[in-house]
Amino acid sequence: MKKVKVYITLKESVLDPQGQAVAGAMHHLGYQEVKDVRIGKFIELEIDSEEEIDDKIRAICEKLLANTVIENYRYEIEEGVPQ
Repeated sequence: MKKVKVYITLKESVLDPQGQAVAGAMHHLGYQEVKDVRIGKFIELEIDSEEEIDDKIRAICEKLLANTVIENYRYEIEEGVPQ
């Protein structure tokens, strides 16, 4: 069993209205030092496979988890997750 951590973020060229709203709220609360906020997604998967795990994770991300037109993704694989 492996645990996979997937991080999905908007591409730099894509406007992030949710991030702008959070930045505005932070400024309203007095956190003027915050210059920019980008909101993303974090997903954890447990995969019971040893074969071609990178190919499988890429396929899952590109077909389901991330919209690769506007989002980037990266992932980390943790070895030896206890069952």
